[in-house]
Amino acid sequence: MTTLSIHQSQTNQIYWVADNIIASDFPPVARALRDPDGLLAIGGDLSPATLMHAYQRGIFPWYSSGQPILWWSPNPRCVLELDNLKISHSLLKTLRKGIYRVSFNQCFDQIIQSCAEPRRGHGETWLTPEMTTAYQQLHRLGHAISIETWRGNELAGGLYGIVIGKVFFGESMFSRYPDASKVALVYLVQELTDKNFRLIDCQVHSRHLQSLGATPMQRDLFVNLLSHYCQPVIAYDWPATGVLA
Repeated sequence: MTTLSIHQSQTNQIYWVADNIIASDFPPVARALRDPDGLLAIGGDLSPATLMHAYQRGIFPWYSSGQPILWWSPNPRCVLELDNLKISHSLLKTLRKGIYRVSFNQCFDQIIQSCAEPRRGHGETWLTPEMTTAYQQLHRLGHAISIETWRGNELAGGLYGIVIGKVFFGESMFSRYPDASKVALVYLVQELTDKNFRLIDCQVHSRHLQSLGATPMQRDLFVNLLSHYCQPVIAYDWPATGVLA
């Protein structure tokens, strides 16, 4: 595998990654810009090898249309320990009523396209067509999964993310009806718990994630956990339908 070509800018300390090259390495995450967002590098590609290597190192892409690929490693990291999932009274009522049916990997492409739709009050999405295609390719290779919630035959919400070893790297979620994505998360957490996963990476803090139990973790601790729990890359069998114990 070709070595990643990088040089360090003398003006802003950001690393530049050569275009159209398969990455075998990134700069150490400790060299990311010293702000909570942690911009680390610019450029490179979104090949499966590059993406899998990046996630295993605690690095992920996030950029807008018209920009080069931007690679980030936030400090602190937002994570959800599986035992810390918070289920509110209203969400518990929704679960008990059985409003939604839950499935795994039934319509990954539809889930990611729904996540890519601009949010209310925002004119664009961070999920560029190139990123969408890259994650669809990871799904076909068995490295990305989706969890869907259905209201009858209508897709009500869901989420998707990357699976490496015993870590789930959450990417995006959406809801068309109340609690639809939260229900998907509850079923995901149970499935990950049954498979002895370590945690869910939520990347960056938000009030919504905090309300679900996500907490900050120092980057060095997070990366150390990845070094233990992201090896080897395991192939999992995911249920077609979610069932709560």
